[in-house]
Amino acid sequence: MTLGARILKTGIAIVLALFLAQLLNAPTPVFAGISAIFAIQPTVYRSYLSIIEQVQGNIIGAIIAVIFVLSFGNNVFIIGLAAIIVITINLKLGLEKTITLSVVTLIAIMESPTDDFITFAIIRFSTVMLGILSSSIVNLIFLPPKYENKLYNQISDMSEEITKWIRLNIRHASEHSLLKNDIDKMSDRLMKIDQLYILYKEERNYFKKTTLLKTRKLVIYRQMIATLKKSFQTLKKIHRYENELLSLPEYFQNIIQQQLDCLIHHHEHVMLKFIGKVKPHVIFEEGSISLDRNMLFQELMQYYKETESLVHENEEELKQYHMMQIVSAIIEYDENVEHLDTLITSIQVHHNHEAEVTIEE
Repeated sequence: MTLGARILKTGIAIVLALFLAQLLNAPTPVFAGISAIFAIQPTVYRSYLSIIEQVQGNIIGAIIAVIFVLSFGNNVFIIGLAAIIVITINLKLGLEKTITLSVVTLIAIMESPTDDFITFAIIRFSTVMLGILSSSIVNLIFLPPKYENKLYNQISDMSEEITKWIRLNIRHASEHSLLKNDIDKMSDRLMKIDQLYILYKEERNYFKKTTLLKTRKLVIYRQMIATLKKSFQTLKKIHRYENELLSLPEYFQNIIQQQLDCLIHHHEHVMLKFIGKVKPHVIFEEGSISLDRNMLFQELMQYYKETESLVHENEEELKQYHMMQIVSAIIEYDENVEHLDTLITSIQVHHNHEAEVTIEE
């Protein structure tokens, strides 16, 4: 387990909360430390939303605690009933994330009321708020998260892994069971990349110039992910129907192999172009073979004509259906790479964009 930024931020927030509580002579600084844990968030924007929600939850817990103690006392059954009321109110208001802190505030106030209960309640409420404030300060100042590098590198790494498997698979050199296990793992990685994109999207810019650039880059990263998913779908198709591919005429196998090789190189070329490793005006070509979706479709139609006399046989009809899925996946992958290329060229030419991405070794 690595020491991530969020783990370190949580520790710093707890230290700050306890230090401030002791500095202000709060009677129970531990509650400041506890509340600091709940308010740590991965982005500044989420921290802002968390502050609003946590303050609301804290207020709800404090108000219910005061009402119940003044009306019914602080019997353990009364505290349990009050906790149920607090949870219900939070759920009705859509504040599910603040339930834990609300209940902590409730118990902190109700557990030992004094003669001057209102003052006691205010002090406990303020102590919990101090923890929330400490976490907010840490989110804003210490280790501000930068998700672009992580997002690009994860997309790039997964693209390389997928294209490696595609190259092996179309040459019938991959181990079926090993690839199946990797496909399952890659599905999980895709979900994590989607989550990273959301975190990157939530990062806020405070200058108009950088905000405009961020908007364009969000479009590009969304298309990068869409292209990645299309390459993954292509891999899944050729892996699922590899036996059908093997039974195709040799000329048609060669066509699919050439098209995929060229498409993979184009994808790699576009990813490098984004980080400035390739000039924006360079047009992608691979010798005498260039990407041609129409040709691939026409070859599929030609294959259908050649096997038309056998189409009444169930196996041949099913093979044609599977080949259509493979060719369709390749065409969609090609269209997405082409669109990604256009977006990246546009941002580099018209916005003088230099990618702020550091490639991980």
